[in-house]
Amino acid sequence: MMLSSSSVGRFPSVSARNGDDNAPKQASGKEHAGGGGCWRWLQKMCPCCCRKQSGSLDMTDTTKPGPVEEVPMLDKPSAEASKLEELTLTVRSVDLLKSKTGVNRREHHTDCYHDDELIVRRGQPFQIALELSRPFKHSTDKLHLELKTGKLPQVSKGTHVIIPLVDELENVCWQSQITEQSGNRVQLLVSSPPNALIGRYQLTVTTGCAKGEATSTHDPASDIYMLFNPWCEGDTVFMDNEDERMEYVLNDTGRIYYGTEKQIGVRTWNFGQFSEGILQACLFILEKSKVQPFGFGDSVNVVRVVSAMINSLDDRGVLEGNWSGDYEEGTSPTAWSGSVDILKKYYAEGGTPVKYGQCWVFSGVTTTVLRCLGIACRSVTNFQSAHDTDVSLTTDVYFDENMEPLDRLNTDSVWNFHVWNDCWMARPDLPPGMGGWQAVDSTPQETSQGTFCCGPASVNAIRTGQVYLKHDTPFVFAEVNSDKIYWQRNLDSTFSQIYIEKKAVGHCISTKAVGSDERMDITDLYKYPEDTEEERIAVETASRYGSRPETYSSPAAEDVQIEVVMEGEGPRMGADAQLKIVLRNQSRHPRRATLHSQVAVMYYTGVLKGTIKREKLPVELMPSEVKTIEWVLPYDQYQDQLVDQAALMLTLSGRVSETQQVLATQHNFRLRTPDLTITPVGEAVVGKEMAAKISFTNPLPRTLKSVLFRVEGLGLQNVREIAVGDVGSHCSVTLTEHFVPTLPGPRKLVASLDCRQLTQVHGVADILVKEK
Repeated sequence: MMLSSSSVGRFPSVSARNGDDNAPKQASGKEHAGGGGCWRWLQKMCPCCCRKQSGSLDMTDTTKPGPVEEVPMLDKPSAEASKLEELTLTVRSVDLLKSKTGVNRREHHTDCYHDDELIVRRGQPFQIALELSRPFKHSTDKLHLELKTGKLPQVSKGTHVIIPLVDELENVCWQSQITEQSGNRVQLLVSSPPNALIGRYQLTVTTGCAKGEATSTHDPASDIYMLFNPWCEGDTVFMDNEDERMEYVLNDTGRIYYGTEKQIGVRTWNFGQFSEGILQACLFILEKSKVQPFGFGDSVNVVRVVSAMINSLDDRGVLEGNWSGDYEEGTSPTAWSGSVDILKKYYAEGGTPVKYGQCWVFSGVTTTVLRCLGIACRSVTNFQSAHDTDVSLTTDVYFDENMEPLDRLNTDSVWNFHVWNDCWMARPDLPPGMGGWQAVDSTPQETSQGTFCCGPASVNAIRTGQVYLKHDTPFVFAEVNSDKIYWQRNLDSTFSQIYIEKKAVGHCISTKAVGSDERMDITDLYKYPEDTEEERIAVETASRYGSRPETYSSPAAEDVQIEVVMEGEGPRMGADAQLKIVLRNQSRHPRRATLHSQVAVMYYTGVLKGTIKREKLPVELMPSEVKTIEWVLPYDQYQDQLVDQAALMLTLSGRVSETQQVLATQHNFRLRTPDLTITPVGEAVVGKEMAAKISFTNPLPRTLKSVLFRVEGLGLQNVREIAVGDVGSHCSVTLTEHFVPTLPGPRKLVASLDCRQLTQVHGVADILVKEK
């Protein structure tokens, strides 16, 4: 064996020569100070057990290089190595037992995630296995795990966790227990507290024995992902109904409602919370928020962060909102059918907001993120949803002396529909009884504590008018249960309250039913039935905390009633719109009035684009008479005026001559669009090509330009865009889409149509895919 001069001192019998026999030798005292040849050999074999003491000398030979004598290898080092191997304890490998079919992923309900990491839920034990350098000795050896999350892990803030080895687990704190041992392999059961921080943890293992300690090197492949746990009673997000957990945590598709209360439309949405890379994207969103990781153990805090980060205002969050009708620089909000592409794009581009979103898109992505992180969540649609801009807890409509609307003052609006989210959690920060469903809204409307976010607001608090309870309860209360107050300007420029409409907002609050595709009406969760004593008490309780607590001091007269009635499913796109105005005289005296009517094109948010028709309607009512007036809006008056949702608002106002009673109402409606018809063709089997026919008929007496179809289905195919071109007036088009299913079970193929002349056209087909 050839030894360099730097090997001097490794073995007592070996010396170096530099060309002559008079080469200086290292002094024995110096050799002892540095630990000697065997000591330095031990340092090389196990540096963790033989750390250099402060002030120890570097034993590298500094003599001149020269020929080295070849000497035979002695048996003594191998004997030393064997002895040292017995003394030291190190980790050779870590097995996280993270197979999707393994016990960890199955018991933690994370086997649905397509990612290959160990994904577990807090408050529930999980298993890992260690391969050690020798058998673990319980009497003398030591072992503990360390988990770190965030950029600056600290023990005091819970971002650096030291997990001790104990004889018995308590399941309420970080601990580990050896459950099996076979030779050098040990299996550990690791427990976490039900309030552990969620996120990605870096794992290292520290071992110790009489000769010292050793810590394993961090391997990114051994990172552990911790989620909220709706199955754990100690977790604030615990939900005790298994059917609801299956729906609100594990279902990766859903339905989102839109339109008006009389014409409720529905579209299927692919949440895709288990798709590959989505978990990493969701944790990236939390990281981008710049909120410190030690706050990620609090479900209220996490929900609030998500609400702020799904919109791009303030913090360059996921989605940029756009209600202009011009979507040339991005994707039209009505073209999205799911959250996966949005979140992957945001993650891949390092946090550049995705263009564009409106309320149902914000809600769909919020559902995806919260379900992915382990919080039960659903998308909720409120029809006739008020937007209170001045915290009056009323929706205010102002008229001048002649009963003409004062547009510059009418900043409050009523959206045809608005989509937000409910998430499920306990609220230990609120009085008892305020837990359960919490409203959270990611659509940017008003700021909350300086940030565009909303919630979580207790739905129970909203229902009872306890708007003083955080977070943003007054805003959500106004959306679902504010009265619409009509004001008229006096000659001295002050305003007088002339009418209160008590049933103007908060109708048909809808979400997908548990275990089916049916619509579930949850209005009763948000408000008591209209006109009941409980509902009036809630309204008056809430108003005391608004900016106009005196609003309800003077009631209005009501002997003539006015109502707008729509027959069937309502007007259809491409035809004249017909409604009926019904007036009822509840007095025993004749009544006369002049109704001012105007119809305006409206964004679904309640913002008016412009008035397209005005007229005056003189009305005479005999005692106790009910009169119906036919109202028509010709197609040629709206055909070039509509915006995204094909929504219109009819405003009626007037005054009864005999009593000076004010008549006022607003009616929102939309022009219904046709559905896409999707018909599966062939047998649905994993790995076998099948097809689906997609059909559509243009309902308009005009050509649709540059029609684009988007088709996707979780487990069926990724999003694909198909350019159809122009579709003539009342013409039909059919295309066949071929795809290969990749996952078994019930699947949904979703398609949407996008063009400037016609929006909100979509369809869905249920496909049951068999195993290969």
